[in-house]
Amino acid sequence: MVPLNESMKVYKQQLQKGEIIRAHQGLMQYFRDLKAHLENRYPDYSVSGSIYYGYMDMTYFSFIPPSLGRLSLKPAIVFVYETFRFEIWLAAKNKKVQTKYWNLIRESGWDKYDPAPKMAGYDHIISHILVGDPDFQNLDQLTAKIEKGTLEFISDVEWFLAQQDLL
Repeated sequence: MVPLNESMKVYKQQLQKGEIIRAHQGLMQYFRDLKAHLENRYPDYSVSGSIYYGYMDMTYFSFIPPSLGRLSLKPAIVFVYETFRFEIWLAAKNKKVQTKYWNLIRESGWDKYDPAPKMAGYDHIISHILVGDPDFQNLDQLTAKIEKGTLEFISDVEWFLAQQDLL
């Protein structure tokens, strides 16, 4: 592992070039615009009041339909920096609820989406890639892909929970 001091030198050099700063600011603005778009289009959904900007690991906000909110489940639209992609995660209000639904999904055999390998150290129950290689050239098209994939994911989760007589 590279010593922190060496990593900081590289970080400083990259910041001084300016592109990382502009890219990061652009990504954060896009996230604010995406959140506002979904809030306006889906007024019945609960959208987190703020965006979690993270530590260059992930940036996300929750997008919760009333049906899943009643079960303390929270879909979240996530940008994962390491893989440089948009994902949708099914998370929960707390670890107890998260573990309950993670066990339910695993024991049911439902395999439409990828479950977290284990609960310890993971913030989601299941996840799905919305956009694996985002094209920031056409933000309207990117937003449409994220929106469509998010709604399909939520619909699938609602279908699964209805099959379990939970909705």
